[in-house]
Amino acid sequence: MHPFILPVTLVILLFIFIKFIYSTIWIPYKIQRHFYKQGIKGPGYLPIYGNSVEFKGEFDQSYSKKPMGYFSHDIVHRVDPCYHKWTAMYGKTLLFWHGSTPKLVLAQPEMLKEVYLNKSGHVVKVKFPPLAEQLFGKGLIDLHGEKWSVHRKIANPAFVMDRVKSWIPEVVDSAQKVLKKWEDETRERYEIEVDVLKEFHFLSAEILSKTAFGSNFEEGKHIFELQDQQAALTLQALRTVYIPGLSTVLIKCRFLPTRDNRKRWNVEKETRQLIRKLIERDRREGGNSKCLLSFLLNGGLPVDEVIDECQTFYFAGKEAVAIFLSWTLLLLALHPEWQTKAREEVFRVCKDDEIPNGDILNDLKIVNLILNESLRLYPPVPAVVREASKDINVGNLDVPACTQFYLPIAAVHHDTEIWGADANDFNPQRFAEPRKHLASFFPFSLGSRICIGHNFAIMEGKIILALILKQFTFQLSPTYVHAPVTFLTVTPQFGAQILFKRI
Repeated sequence: MHPFILPVTLVILLFIFIKFIYSTIWIPYKIQRHFYKQGIKGPGYLPIYGNSVEFKGEFDQSYSKKPMGYFSHDIVHRVDPCYHKWTAMYGKTLLFWHGSTPKLVLAQPEMLKEVYLNKSGHVVKVKFPPLAEQLFGKGLIDLHGEKWSVHRKIANPAFVMDRVKSWIPEVVDSAQKVLKKWEDETRERYEIEVDVLKEFHFLSAEILSKTAFGSNFEEGKHIFELQDQQAALTLQALRTVYIPGLSTVLIKCRFLPTRDNRKRWNVEKETRQLIRKLIERDRREGGNSKCLLSFLLNGGLPVDEVIDECQTFYFAGKEAVAIFLSWTLLLLALHPEWQTKAREEVFRVCKDDEIPNGDILNDLKIVNLILNESLRLYPPVPAVVREASKDINVGNLDVPACTQFYLPIAAVHHDTEIWGADANDFNPQRFAEPRKHLASFFPFSLGSRICIGHNFAIMEGKIILALILKQFTFQLSPTYVHAPVTFLTVTPQFGAQILFKRI
């Protein structure tokens, strides 16, 4: 053995050890003291893990909690349990840790606006953990900088209002197929029970297949099934505790051929192969100028980047709309007075058998109030995260670079200081008046990174709700169990069972 090998090895190991201690102990405690001096408290940093174990444990407990027992909309303790627990102890602005990464919780509209609408370019989207990319791909919601700008510029024209309105026939056609099935079932029975969460997953998948990819549901069915499998695996990945300082290593290392890892790899590989076949078919047939896929291909993106975007839209587009519609119907089933108001408006605006079109949708004012209130009480996700890429000031706080901002959507939407004493009540009328602050309602985020498909989601919601109201009355089923949880999105844990009667 060369006499220098052992000393060099020891020096390298000592360097790695010092760097590890520096990044996982010295820096976090330095940042924690920095915030404590500014009056920001929190659960305190634990070496290496931070508060990740507690964070994961609180979410795991939310799944095993007893159902709420009655239909209360006071859901923050279930869908964002750590925020609910910690703010009671430390206030609305607090500091917690994911591994050695500091997360600053901001829940005041003024500060939220500063973060969302920051013009400096020093507030950026946080990249997904590597395993989560297997579900979402490296698409718009995960890209940064120039690459994000290029992708957004290419995809934007597909979601301008005129383009969105051109998809109304596809939405109506898909919705009518589902309602025809319900109608046929009500001919045999006076009343039918439908788990609308399942139905809307199929419906939104069908609509997405037609409008975004120029295909039909059968062609995309297996992709959606694979995405559902990957979603369950991704949730596990998102709550896995990282070992800070070793960025590519997980407690369950993502590179080891474990059973779960092999399953993730195989699902991702098969998903991308199926999307590639859709792309090849689109090219052979000359493309569909109306669909998102053609916009992406004609924009000059490499095929692998188009596949990434398709992965993003396949999951996000289907999941968000299905959840949004399910909560809306549950709320109207619980509040028949608003169901009646909305139905009267639909019959007044849509004469006889008239099918909703772009102009008619603009006249559905009460329906729009209801959709907004549904999104306020049950936003698609409970929180989003941003990051300071450089030292910045937010309000009167001095925020060091690499601090992440935890922006609790659900908690802000339920804040009695913002929305009044009835913040946990269903009251669509509150949206008839201008809001006092822009950053008090942001179900699809705000600023340049607002969800690109939010106009499409609202349009889908209006059409599908209008068609249902014209054909059916509905109420909660006795089998419905109210248990909102966060499973990537804010979801009814045991389904959304509703009883329908034909008008």
